[in-house]
Amino acid sequence: MELAGIGPNWLLIWVVAWSVKRSVLQGALAGLALGLIQDGMTAHTPTHVVSLVLVGVLTARLRKERYLREDFISVALIAFAMAVMAETVTAIQYSIQGGRSLVEIWTYHQLIALGSAVLSSLWAPIIYFPLNRWWQQMSLLEQQS
Repeated sequence: MELAGIGPNWLLIWVVAWSVKRSVLQGALAGLALGLIQDGMTAHTPTHVVSLVLVGVLTARLRKERYLREDFISVALIAFAMAVMAETVTAIQYSIQGGRSLVEIWTYHQLIALGSAVLSSLWAPIIYFPLNRWWQQMSLLEQQS
């Protein structure tokens, strides 16, 4: 569950799993909602909204069928890239905010981004597959009614 004291970014995994087969608007709304929830449970600066909305938008804009056919690999790669990007956005916010040295921020960023990306990419397919199956069944029920 942890690597060097860093755990997976569960909300990022949920945003990626939701946004893979959704529209850009739905991905952005998922990122906004989960970012606000995370900001409500933790400190509001730096905000998680920016990074999770960006994750939702970029994931929804990807056309993974064009590059990779296998869901397991594509979801893992998407989660890895989005975790690195989200942690970079957070590090940029810390840099702008001040209060810490830039060397300290960017040194920790490397460790946190890599640890979070590895763990999030390992967990993302495990979360994605049951949710995707459930979403497919729900859409079939909607089409039948």
